[in-house]
Amino acid sequence: MGKLDGKVAFITGAARGQGRSHALRLAQEGADVIAVDRCADVPTVGYPMATEADLAETVRQVEALDRRIVARTADVRDTAALKAAVDEGVAELGRLDIVLANAGIASFAPVEDLTDEMWDEMIDINLTGVFKTVRAAIPHLRAHGQGGAIVLTSSTAGIKGLGNLAHYVAAKHGVVGLVKTFANEFAPDMIRVNSVHPTAVSTDMIHNRKTYGNFVPDKPEDEVTQDDVAPLFQGLNAMPVPWVETADISNAIVWLVSDDARYVTGVQLPVDAGSVIK
Repeated sequence: MGKLDGKVAFITGAARGQGRSHALRLAQEGADVIAVDRCADVPTVGYPMATEADLAETVRQVEALDRRIVARTADVRDTAALKAAVDEGVAELGRLDIVLANAGIASFAPVEDLTDEMWDEMIDINLTGVFKTVRAAIPHLRAHGQGGAIVLTSSTAGIKGLGNLAHYVAAKHGVVGLVKTFANEFAPDMIRVNSVHPTAVSTDMIHNRKTYGNFVPDKPEDEVTQDDVAPLFQGLNAMPVPWVETADISNAIVWLVSDDARYVTGVQLPVDAGSVIK
């Protein structure tokens, strides 16, 4: 028996990284999955986004766990595409119990160099996209009358400020505001809403030349290595690790969406090696 037997989860940004990890971890606990991802690059982001092949690999791995999955290409900024994805997923899988608004991007610049396009894409994806994800899903969570659980992916940047990330910090703080509002609004339906706040996670979002270059600006981007940046990332955390693994976030989410946390709502849960208390 898994903790999530008979449940269905809607996960954005599911093609790779944290999203794929969440899909697999929830499937291990018995959940079926509705998975969406943009599967196209974002102009203001300096690293490649996930591809349709990545999303197909998530499907393969979930099905290898003997769970069902409905996967669609959808941009979290696109209300119609999100609604179609979740509607089609529920039609096939029968219900919806869990929502993980995980999709997000990262980019870096000091305030004076942040362009309108960088600001707008960050807020549109990392904040408005989270709102649109929940808005598309909430009718299905309410429909069966048995409650549900929503987890929004924020960041340590949703708790404290970080340089060169004004747009990211604003979006991730905004996610906390959504958590607190949603938790109150959905509580009468026994739908719980919480956020997770990771420090750097070992995914393509940090392991790319553009991100490395922001940490070591005095060296050509194509020469910066993981060994160069690891001590700098470690300096962000209280515990002596440079980053956490996707499984660390997924395990926290499993607890938050399971009956083990049945009366936990409106909380901000750091999974951060002590970053926010440093």
